[in-house]
Amino acid sequence: MRRPTMKDIARRAGVSESAVSFALNDRPGVSEATRERVRGVAEELGWRPSTAARALSGEGAATVGLVLARPAGTLGVESFFLRLVSGIQEVLSIRHLGLLFQIAEDVGDECAVYRRWWAERRVDGLIVVDPRRDDPRPALLDSLGLPAVVVGGLEGDVAGSAPQHCLVSNLWADDAGAMASIVEHLYVLGHRRIVHIAGLADLSHTRRRIASLTLEAERRGLAQVLSVTTDYSDTEGARATRRVLARDAPPTAIVYDNDVMAVAGAAVAAERGLSIPGDLSVVAWDDSQLCRLTHPQLTSLARDTAEFGRHAAEELLALLDGQPARRVRDVLPRLVPRESSGPAPKFPRESSGPAPK
Repeated sequence: MRRPTMKDIARRAGVSESAVSFALNDRPGVSEATRERVRGVAEELGWRPSTAARALSGEGAATVGLVLARPAGTLGVESFFLRLVSGIQEVLSIRHLGLLFQIAEDVGDECAVYRRWWAERRVDGLIVVDPRRDDPRPALLDSLGLPAVVVGGLEGDVAGSAPQHCLVSNLWADDAGAMASIVEHLYVLGHRRIVHIAGLADLSHTRRRIASLTLEAERRGLAQVLSVTTDYSDTEGARATRRVLARDAPPTAIVYDNDVMAVAGAAVAAERGLSIPGDLSVVAWDDSQLCRLTHPQLTSLARDTAEFGRHAAEELLALLDGQPARRVRDVLPRLVPRESSGPAPKFPRESSGPAPK
């Protein structure tokens, strides 16, 4: 796709390019009727003024974009994205590239942001996070000609395969393998009732983690395994924990999809008089200071998230330098056993109360 220009507007409106410039810049020299006609044509063509001086001079925007379509309230307490962005910015700063950040309501809103940035020449490329089922973003960005790196495995892609879109690279970690390592750890400790307090249901990595947990449970003959999706917040993490602990056969181990929910879940266990890990083992996805400062310290999956961000930015710079798109598998997160996981209780407790509504 080609961005509409003032020349295109002039041709469609039947006026000169100078008249278009006068009309769109609110300068005198054209009639009000001509001004309205030009603006109408500009809107039809999807024209937007460039807001970057570098773009006007043909040198590019010197900016990379990042949009997060997640509940804004969950971002202030979760350290993952802050660490990811710090790694991205560390690489971009070497090339004197800025990072344009925005929060979107949903994926549709995120796509609208991309179209606007493309029309206004705001960004040279994009870091895209949270791949989803039937994700429309890679195809859209390919059609716009915007280089992008998708962070996280894309559904339908096969490990080692070539990218489906020529301008979209993919950097991913093995969520299924990471979940398998957690299940193995808990199984060896004797746990047979395992609950997974997961993140957003439509995210591809959530689906892969749930599928991996189900597969690993089937391999070991574990019948009492469950995944519950949330919005990643401490509030929903605590609510889900209360609900599963009130089951007739409550879990002896809970795996949380982030550190914030794990800490909230541990607090719920304490309020119900349960000891960790004596009555309940807790595992957090993505290690952080929060996991190490909590008592007891939380068993968690560790990876260098800032390094993950640096790798994403390096892949994007390669695209901007004319390198072909590719799929890159990042380092598998490693499980760090700490005080919050221990042997399953010999006589697992039954429910201590009704399930909260």
